[in-house]
Amino acid sequence: MVAETVSESSVDWKGNGLRIVRSGELDTNTPQSEGMTRAEAISFARVGARKLWAGTVVVEPRIQTGPHHHGELETVIYVVSGRARFRWGDRLEFIDEAGPGDFVYVPPFVPHQELNAKEDQPVVAVLVRSGQEPVVVNLDIPNPEPYPETPAIDPFHKKRH
Repeated sequence: MVAETVSESSVDWKGNGLRIVRSGELDTNTPQSEGMTRAEAISFARVGARKLWAGTVVVEPRIQTGPHHHGELETVIYVVSGRARFRWGDRLEFIDEAGPGDFVYVPPFVPHQELNAKEDQPVVAVLVRSGQEPVVVNLDIPNPEPYPETPAIDPFHKKRH
């Protein structure tokens, strides 16, 4: 099979090339959770991306998700600031933390939970997913790390009682 060559004059690179989404242009009209603010940067609707979704999340102190997985989606998390704790496994028995500059890879179908590991500062992170749909499959796994106070109700990562 011969690859098609595209001449520079036949493509409108100005309109169909690189897209820059400025920090003030992120869209917070996304599924939100109390204590977690998500903002969309890259999606089909915003820039025409077909296989990726990217955005940011700010997780306030003492906030955690319920146990869940994201189906077939792969997720990459880049921690900008703060300290994020992750639990994963059939019983959330594995635990590790990530700080500024760390990348976290979440494979498809891995049961996991995200938590803010600090009580006095938010976690700021960049998220990239391998698909456009906000797939969240909530799991009936006991929470091994409850905070002393009842966590906020999270409509995006709803906890099962």
